[in-house]
Amino acid sequence: MTRITAFSSIILNSPMQRRSALLLAAAGALGLSARPAFSAPSAAGRILVVYFTMPETDKVGPMTGDEDNSCVVVDGKVLGNTQYVAQLIAERTKADIFRIEPAKPYPLNHRTLVDQAAEEQRANLRPALKSLPDLSKYDTVFFGSPIWWADYPMPVYTFLESVDLSGKRVIPFSTHGGSGFAGTIETLAELAPKAKVNRDGLTISRTRMETAPERVKEWLDRLGF
Repeated sequence: MTRITAFSSIILNSPMQRRSALLLAAAGALGLSARPAFSAPSAAGRILVVYFTMPETDKVGPMTGDEDNSCVVVDGKVLGNTQYVAQLIAERTKADIFRIEPAKPYPLNHRTLVDQAAEEQRANLRPALKSLPDLSKYDTVFFGSPIWWADYPMPVYTFLESVDLSGKRVIPFSTHGGSGFAGTIETLAELAPKAKVNRDGLTISRTRMETAPERVKEWLDRLGF
């Protein structure tokens, strides 16, 4: 509540600022902190949230339209859309959290990023990752990613082909620009054939990120978390 009051005192001159205020207010009203969640032993003990995200800026406003579409700003911090959803899930479920990061960071420039990501997809590349989590102690894995050209970004393929999800409950979520999951739940099931992939995933449009706190809460309630 204090954070909402302080944040609301800012003059909201841009769509990005107005959306950020809505996100913070929505999270606070639903009892969800919008502050970044950090990996720590969870009360539940056996839940992990894994996500890939790609905010196209690391600076708070002014933003181009492409930058604004890729992120939200909460408490003065830039979060990728999928990162924001992942943190809401982690806080609600008391889960640990892990970010999939390529060993060589993607460029922030929109055109350069699009060209590189499209070429990786055409070439079916598997970019190297910074690290992988130890999944052995987890029973449930929430798995999130943005959807690029109706598919997972290629670092997500690297991750899924490098870890063993056998026997685990895997629950997908995504953010998108109009495609929804676009068949990626089926892709996830194919790449983790011995996992129990939950088909009731959550996908949120990049233009409706202000609805994320309420939608996460309703979805997790439905799943029993």
